[in-house]
Amino acid sequence: MSKRISVANATSISLGAIIGSGIFVLSGTVISLAGSLSLAAFAFIGFVSLILAFELGELTSLYPNLKGSSYSFAYEAFGSHIGFVSGLLLYFSYASSIAAIALGFGSYLSSIIGLDYPRIFAILLIIVLTILNLLGVQKAAKADFFLVIVKVLILLIFIVFSLILVKIPLSHFTIPKNAGYGFFESMQGIIFAYSGFQSVSTIASDVKGGGNGAAKAIVYSVVISIVLYVLVDISLMALAPASAFKINADPMSFALSYSHAPQVLLLVVDIGALMATTSATLAMILTSSRMLYQLGSDGLLPRLVTNYNESKDVATSGVIISSIIGFVTLFAGNVYVIAAISNFGLLFSYLVTSLAVIHFRRKGSNATFKTPGYPYLPVISIVALLVVFIGMPKEALLIGSVTTVLLLVIYSVIREGKREKPEKARLFG
Repeated sequence: MSKRISVANATSISLGAIIGSGIFVLSGTVISLAGSLSLAAFAFIGFVSLILAFELGELTSLYPNLKGSSYSFAYEAFGSHIGFVSGLLLYFSYASSIAAIALGFGSYLSSIIGLDYPRIFAILLIIVLTILNLLGVQKAAKADFFLVIVKVLILLIFIVFSLILVKIPLSHFTIPKNAGYGFFESMQGIIFAYSGFQSVSTIASDVKGGGNGAAKAIVYSVVISIVLYVLVDISLMALAPASAFKINADPMSFALSYSHAPQVLLLVVDIGALMATTSATLAMILTSSRMLYQLGSDGLLPRLVTNYNESKDVATSGVIISSIIGFVTLFAGNVYVIAAISNFGLLFSYLVTSLAVIHFRRKGSNATFKTPGYPYLPVISIVALLVVFIGMPKEALLIGSVTTVLLLVIYSVIREGKREKPEKARLFG
């Protein structure tokens, strides 16, 4: 039986998750924290993400039938205790990110129609996309492919207007006084923005070429996003000085308004932002639902989360639960706060991913797609990720650390009660 999703479609799913949350939603916040140093931050995190894309591609080609992204690889490499912790941390990271991206949609829609109800619009978006996901992965992937094509074209229009048709004042590219720490703070928004590349690994079994095809899609999406991220970051500061940006969820609309751009261009970009945030939210619901399904299938969560519609190829319970978490997280704070809350799980999962590659290589794995520059690149990624932790808000770091300890305690208590072996214990079912 032939696979149903092409490499191009798989790349679009990953791009939909990456581009929507970063370029259209968090880029202004990043500039407000680091000024023109944000360019270096985007490039640095882009390089780290590319290493992680290679690593995730290798693991995906090794285990193409797993649906839990980096959680599944942690489970296979280090057993159920690390799998349980990294899986739940990453799942809540993805589920909560639904709120951040949807809030961006609500902010842009508010800008277009002149009604300041971003959270209400975000809730409506989540409801619509939940229904679309319940219709099946093929329909979701086709819709996402169309949205990605359109929004990339709109991004190119924005870049051309900003960098070619507008005289770029060098005075806009300033560095704030607290740029040292702000540089590390800005990485929180950027690492969150790049996070969508994991989405393809959850549907690797549905991609043409299996794990190898999915691995190519992951790498393609990260390379494309790095180029777009840097160009748009430059474009934003070409339109408005770095000091003018604040923490908000509609930076491109702000920059165009600041520079008194033609209203038609402002409208076109706002519509593109709506499409971008729509496709990113769509991809995150898809990714998180499949991760929850995998956790349940491995016996680490109750069987309730393993409700799967085979005919439509959709994790029904996962979609519904993820959407509910997205609703709740909408009220946790502004877009930066929501992103920071979700980042601990992302960083933890990335560390485990790098360690898993080293683990499987030492065991003599036979992956069809391999990380270049081994073992140097995996080591570089581990060190770089530890550096990113420096910029994490103390509150988010504390919450993440406490949650990790609690999950380890919960796992140990349930495992002892079930008297399961620690390597791959089934806590439920």
